[in-house]
Amino acid sequence: MTTIKAASVQFNHRGADKAYNLEQIEHFVAEAAKAGVELILFPEMCITGYWSLRNYERQDIEALAEAVPDGDSTQALLKLAQTHNMTVSAGLIEHSDDGRLYNTQVVAMPNGNIAKHRKLHCFINPHMDHGDTHTVFELPNGVKVGILICYDNNIIENGRLIALQGAEILLAPHQTGGCNSPSPRAMGLIDTKLWDQRLDNPEAIEAEFKGRKGRGWITKWLPARAHDNGFFLLFANGVGTDDDEVRTGNAMIIDAYGDILAETWKAQDEMIVADLDLSIRKACTGVRWMRSRRPDLYQPITEKTGKEEDVKKVRFNFTGD
Repeated sequence: MTTIKAASVQFNHRGADKAYNLEQIEHFVAEAAKAGVELILFPEMCITGYWSLRNYERQDIEALAEAVPDGDSTQALLKLAQTHNMTVSAGLIEHSDDGRLYNTQVVAMPNGNIAKHRKLHCFINPHMDHGDTHTVFELPNGVKVGILICYDNNIIENGRLIALQGAEILLAPHQTGGCNSPSPRAMGLIDTKLWDQRLDNPEAIEAEFKGRKGRGWITKWLPARAHDNGFFLLFANGVGTDDDEVRTGNAMIIDAYGDILAETWKAQDEMIVADLDLSIRKACTGVRWMRSRRPDLYQPITEKTGKEEDVKKVRFNFTGD
């Protein structure tokens, strides 16, 4: 069976500054190459910027958006992949051939192949559309990889569909933690002054990152996605101020039993690395449980209940009524 050395990166991107963000990606890819990394994941929309886009007009988003795979950013990722013999994944805004705008995660592979996933539950801006396809592809060595972007991972059916399509590894790029939420037990805002003062008082901001607004929130559910579906999971997140919010980083690599192989809660740009021994999947809990499925019982999951609401309302204005 295959063992893959993988890396997950958290970094504090700059909104609308693609040149700077690509420089950071190039830096971490070079560092990963020294460590023998074969697969590296960067956060959601880290090339174009994320949270500030909620206030953008359509023409402003279009100015940042690029075609995939022909755009400059995708081609830059492809050059890095081929130079360092590494699969590189990072997020941006895609401008599709039919004029639509998507939150897209690009995967560039050293053999020249490009994969992409359009976020299924997009809420950052009303001018951007939802994707409508679950994404599973093969790395050059034949290992199957899926992608779910941030909120996509909240919906448990998405993880199961990826697993049923054969995914052995899930890429989970995020911009999360430190977010205002309608749920009293989900995340919560972090004072931006703590990030500004992180060099003088790292303990204060790292306590927030380790607590219920960061790691405490993420570990309530993300390791369960890996465990229940029997795949490895790479979690890459923004860190630091993103407009008026603070992202908590907490980069993690989780194995197919839901155990955390590597993680960080440091208040800084950082990369973590772990070896993914895919042989442990053979009899892991999630793989065994899926063999016990009875699909004939699950038809109601695909039927509307009448309680479905737009993701933007659920994310920002849910009242429970």
